[in-house]
Amino acid sequence: MPTNDPKPSKNQRRDEAREKARLLRIEQERKAKRTRIAVIAFGAVIVVALAGVVGFIVKTNNDKAEQYGNVAYGGGGSDVVPPALADVTAPSTATGAFIPVSKAGVGEAGDGDTTVSVYFDTQCPICQQFDAINGADLDALAKEDGITVKYFPVSFLDSVSSGTYYSSRAANAVSIVADKDPEHFTPFLTALYADQPAENSDGLPDEKIAEIATSAGVPTSVSDTFTDTVTGTYKVNGSDAEKSGTWRTFSPWIAANTEEMKTVIGKVSTPTILIDDKEFAGSWQNPGELKAAVEAAAAK
Repeated sequence: MPTNDPKPSKNQRRDEAREKARLLRIEQERKAKRTRIAVIAFGAVIVVALAGVVGFIVKTNNDKAEQYGNVAYGGGGSDVVPPALADVTAPSTATGAFIPVSKAGVGEAGDGDTTVSVYFDTQCPICQQFDAINGADLDALAKEDGITVKYFPVSFLDSVSSGTYYSSRAANAVSIVADKDPEHFTPFLTALYADQPAENSDGLPDEKIAEIATSAGVPTSVSDTFTDTVTGTYKVNGSDAEKSGTWRTFSPWIAANTEEMKTVIGKVSTPTILIDDKEFAGSWQNPGELKAAVEAAAAK
């Protein structure tokens, strides 16, 4: 059907195209602005969330430092000079760096006995396996004539308990039981292994360690002293100046034992098993093999 509408001129068509382009550009700018605002808002939320996470981590670490700062000798610093074994207070049942267990009881080493030495860290998962296989055999060996079992508690796995120094806390608790309630020394040690925390966790809280002890027969009057502290002095590498510090009762002895193991054995590795001061050449993973080897040595 014919129309009287005039056909747009070239200039009109050009102007209309320019207007459409302008409006499209304005809309694109608005969308870009909304996108920028959304990105900025999202980024702000992420920053706030990250700040919250960082704050939580800092607070958690500060809380741990406050709660467990008086556990290890010298605060557990890597630059702390370990004390000499002769300069520390040991449990009353200890002989040097070890707790002897024989037919005569905990703290008693038989004269001329065949000895089986066990170097252990309560956080060590392989030590847990060792005790599960050989713990009962060690108890049985200690009741035989002519055999003494020597327990060397060391602590080198504090770094895998997320700042709670579980290795030192557990070793101190074991040492206190050896000192004050020797009858339950090995039952408590076995109970700790049975409830061993995973590496890189927070370890067990002090209350749980005490609970395990009482379940193994340790009186609460003894387990209540697991968190007792003493004061003393220590040095750090590169300085002769003495610093003052506070730590759990037998932490200096544990630190000295760990350093003594480096001297005697040449390294700190657990479990390390010796028969008459020579490294056991058999496989303790085979039930009964260690016990048979000790009994064979005692029969010579």
